[in-house]
Amino acid sequence: MLLCVTECRYCRYVVFTSKHHEGFTNWPSKYSWNWNSIDDGPHRDLVGDLATAVRKYTDIHFGLYYSLFAWYHPLFLQDKSNEFKTKDYVTEVMRPQLHEIVETYRPEVIWADGYGGAYDDYWGSTEFLAWLYNSSPVKDVVVVNDRWGHGDLCKNGGFFTCHDHYNPGVVQKFKWEDATTIQKGSWGYQRNTNINGYFTTDELVDLLVTVVSVGGNLLLNIGPTHDGRIMPVFEERLLEIGQWLSINGECIYNSVPWLYQNDTMNSNVWYTSVGNDTSGSSLVCAMLLDWPNNGSLLLGALLSHHVISVEMLGLSGVSLKFSSTSDGLLITLPAIPPSSDLKWAWTLKMVLQ
Repeated sequence: MLLCVTECRYCRYVVFTSKHHEGFTNWPSKYSWNWNSIDDGPHRDLVGDLATAVRKYTDIHFGLYYSLFAWYHPLFLQDKSNEFKTKDYVTEVMRPQLHEIVETYRPEVIWADGYGGAYDDYWGSTEFLAWLYNSSPVKDVVVVNDRWGHGDLCKNGGFFTCHDHYNPGVVQKFKWEDATTIQKGSWGYQRNTNINGYFTTDELVDLLVTVVSVGGNLLLNIGPTHDGRIMPVFEERLLEIGQWLSINGECIYNSVPWLYQNDTMNSNVWYTSVGNDTSGSSLVCAMLLDWPNNGSLLLGALLSHHVISVEMLGLSGVSLKFSSTSDGLLITLPAIPPSSDLKWAWTLKMVLQ
């Protein structure tokens, strides 16, 4: 896991699964006797080891996924049979475990999931979040998602996930995240999947661009093997996304949606805004997902804007030729050799007056 985190050094945060729906804790929880990563399996504190390594070797923000319920825990099943009128599982397992991971590992993201059909009043979510934001050791830095009980999706949370693979395609009134997979159709690892069962780097970069252009974050899931190994296909995807971000990241990080998110004439072009230059002129990025066959690009969204200059990220000191037409801004694209690191998607950084 750390190998993938360090290889994706252009990522900004990592969310590690501390406990999934089967109830096994990847830390030595006092509330999961003989069903944790010290007593069974690797005999290591996986959450602690990863938290320490991430903070020692990277600048990535450390977060934890935590499943509220556990499929087969007798106390949860008992509460469920009582129509959640009792809260023995919450009192004796869930809340103590959440306090354990917050107080011990101090995550900056808590990614809740798995509410098992129960509403947030059963889970005591309001009380826990009040403690988290007001009294916990991470109260000044922590953010949480929206999966704290039945009915909370897209309604209550620091950022919204709404459902798996959520990508609305347009700007929302709230901060949101697309939690999705590199392996098609699976959050785990399926060893009988061939290479066509994974999204390509090209597809993942396209997804990143479209998500960020409309104000979202992208959380990519990696499914390890049963013994904790990360397969080379996942490493390759992270390395190549990192390679793309090393060139184009200034139009991704700290960006906000522009006036237009998708071009009015070219559906393969998505925009972000990255503030202003020293003279006060606006800096706008146009990210091109497919290279045009004729070597030129027409941008309809720039029809009524005065463009001062256009450059392509990765081509230092090269100003691109452009002209205004009745349909928009026509840009002459440079010739890029096949050996170039410029691939998957290309970013035009424009200065607008």
